[in-house]
Amino acid sequence: VPKFGALINNVTTSVGQEAILACVVDDLATYKVVWLHLDTYTILTMASHVITKNHRIGMTHSDHRTWYLHVRDVRETDRGWYMCQINTDPPKSQVGHLEVMVPPDILDYPTSTDMVVREGTNVTLRCAATGSPQPKVTWRREGAESIPVGPGQDVPSVEGPIFNITRVNRLHMGAYLCIATNGVPPAVSKRIMLTVHFPPTIWIENQLIGAQEGQKMTLECHSEAYPKSTNYWTRDKGEVITKAGDKYEPVLVDNGYKVHMKLTIRAVGPSDFGSYKCVCMNYFGDMDGSIEIYRVASDKKERGNSTPSSSAPGNALTFQMFIVLTVTIVRPNMQALFPA
Repeated sequence: VPKFGALINNVTTSVGQEAILACVVDDLATYKVVWLHLDTYTILTMASHVITKNHRIGMTHSDHRTWYLHVRDVRETDRGWYMCQINTDPPKSQVGHLEVMVPPDILDYPTSTDMVVREGTNVTLRCAATGSPQPKVTWRREGAESIPVGPGQDVPSVEGPIFNITRVNRLHMGAYLCIATNGVPPAVSKRIMLTVHFPPTIWIENQLIGAQEGQKMTLECHSEAYPKSTNYWTRDKGEVITKAGDKYEPVLVDNGYKVHMKLTIRAVGPSDFGSYKCVCMNYFGDMDGSIEIYRVASDKKERGNSTPSSSAPGNALTFQMFIVLTVTIVRPNMQALFPA
């Protein structure tokens, strides 16, 4: 009477590989060995013959004792339980399991696409990944930049298929990579661009500057805005300075949503003292900041107009200067600035 000589070992393989399940039978005599796929109730082989029409299934044996079921070019649908049966009365059988590992894949839906949001809103990025084993999802910024997750808190990555950003700001803007891995190569990723819109802001380091006639002077102003802003300088009477000439040299250094504005006065003249404004505007509004240039007497003139100092010992004259930033928000003419 035939009997099984060993249990069927479970097999784990990857998609595209070949899986081989072995069934050992002692004293088979004239009986036959049958392989079945239990999940689909399909008879695959009988003795040395392949019954199924699936061309990826094969059968070999070793001295009619060990019967090998071959599954070539394994697919995810091949996963499941396989039975080795001896056609005794009643039949004898045992089962083994085929586990199919599938490399990760990122689904187009419901995975997030590129997003455009207003600063201060809440944002949810999603990454839907499939595979076997279930993939692990990691979020990173393109270029290995850190991710702001709180006041003064930055992390290199965020784990999980859902990435929530509370009150998104301009520091969050950029490209994010959703990376899915499960130990089965290759890992996959999807790039999601997060764009944050916000109105202009302006920062000026020196708002009150002393200069002598004939001196070369550079005014500086820093602005931030997105979408990209229009930036220019004006004088106190509204004169717009947009192009370099004999007197002025305006320069804009653009770095993403930041603009470093410089205005160089080649040689300060009597008419150059007064107020200057750096103006920044985009679709969401305007902002400007003021810089005042005041006259400083030359050393020669100071010596000519000098008066004797007090003879009282320890006397000192102290000046205190208060710097005030004046910021004006102007309602823009949107049709003129951004024609249809």
